[in-house]
Amino acid sequence: MSSINEEKSISQEFLDDTDAKLDNIQLSRPNYINGLIKSLIFTAIAALFFFVPINISGSNEILFGFIYNYMIDLFGIFGIWLVSLIIIGNVIAFIYAKTLAKENSKIKNYYKTESTIYLVVYIIGAIYSLMYTLHVTFPSLGISQVFVGEDTGGLMSAISLAVFWVIPLGSILIPFFVSYGAINFIGTLVTPIMRPIFKVPGKSAVDAITSFLTSSSVAVLITSKLYKSNIYTVKESTLIATGFSAVSIGYAAVVINTAGLMDHFFVVYITSFIIALFVAMIAVRIPPISRKSNDYFNGRAQTDQERIGEKYHRGIFKSATNRAVKQAYTADNFFKETGRSLRDGLAVLPKVLGILFTVGVTCLIIAEYTSFFDIIGIVFVPLLNLLQIPNAMIVAPAIIMGIAEMFLPVLMIADSIDTVDIGARYFITVISMVQMIFFVETAPVMLSTGLRIKAWELVVLFFQRTLIAIPIAAIFMHLLF
Repeated sequence: MSSINEEKSISQEFLDDTDAKLDNIQLSRPNYINGLIKSLIFTAIAALFFFVPINISGSNEILFGFIYNYMIDLFGIFGIWLVSLIIIGNVIAFIYAKTLAKENSKIKNYYKTESTIYLVVYIIGAIYSLMYTLHVTFPSLGISQVFVGEDTGGLMSAISLAVFWVIPLGSILIPFFVSYGAINFIGTLVTPIMRPIFKVPGKSAVDAITSFLTSSSVAVLITSKLYKSNIYTVKESTLIATGFSAVSIGYAAVVINTAGLMDHFFVVYITSFIIALFVAMIAVRIPPISRKSNDYFNGRAQTDQERIGEKYHRGIFKSATNRAVKQAYTADNFFKETGRSLRDGLAVLPKVLGILFTVGVTCLIIAEYTSFFDIIGIVFVPLLNLLQIPNAMIVAPAIIMGIAEMFLPVLMIADSIDTVDIGARYFITVISMVQMIFFVETAPVMLSTGLRIKAWELVVLFFQRTLIAIPIAAIFMHLLF
């Protein structure tokens, strides 16, 4: 039996390795109880913040949502300036790192893998954010509405403010899931389902649950954390980030309400969840995801046994509990875990915000002021007609707009919901909710957090997911409406 010191000294090793190694840890009864208490307390705290709706001042929402919305309101215009200054600072830091910084310095390594094209992206983002910040501070400047209008710079600023608070707050709370056993417990219980169907560990169910109840950005952060902890492989992390990081229930309610389908909320949300699972099941078996490496972050190749995973057996609940307890016991103390996670979150924040503003505002300008999405959407009209989707000429460009921002498809029909067939509104809504890759939020987070995903792959995956989802959504539409 390991001593207390021996058990504590391997804390980080076991945090960053497989459940099989957790199974090999032997704990004395006092240490087991210690781990059990830690696991229960931190899991309860995580559940309180992420999963339990509470009513404050007549508004019913999860505590995490209340906190970051409160921070947005508290900082007001100062928050907008703060975001802008961080994006501008990122440009200055990039230039310094590439020209003056010493070799192997922290700032040099921070931008080491980024080419000059990133500088262009960051500069454009800085210009966009500064234009909007100056506009809201000094409206008399008369900056063009193309860049600072409610549907372009204004929408992007609102999204950026949300991300600005979601990432650090989510980073502080992520260890409550990852480091203290909750993810090991749930993962062990659902692996027998997740492995054969989706070829991913059961732990990915936590990512999905988190995105449904909180934010897709938080789910991507969890995916990145587990990939860098050698729990997900390159292939697994790619599928989980692009296939399980769905929109939250709160945001889904806004989308569904805008489409005039609030009376059918349960049906729309549940069927979008089912469709998303079908899409993920297919996407993992075809390129580009099927060609991704089965290696972990540290370079170790995944074994055949790990890909098979466990099957259900009588002792699986006990095994799940033991892993949770051992993970909690061997974890570092709360301050070290949250501090490390917060540093990781803050490290990606400047890059995320810079890419977010550049890609987001550009896509929104294209959607608002050009016919680009209408032209691309024409390609889908024959397929939609074949599947007998009503209002195909309206639906086609709407679903393509999802690559920019998932709210745009329903926003396009918001002013004409009385004339657009309910089946078409349902179809647009569920497709936008299962595409999951949109370049004003989730895509920049995926590209900035160390996941092995390239921008062109995200574009391919967006269209792939859309094509897979279209016939499945059509079946549900004909059955329900």
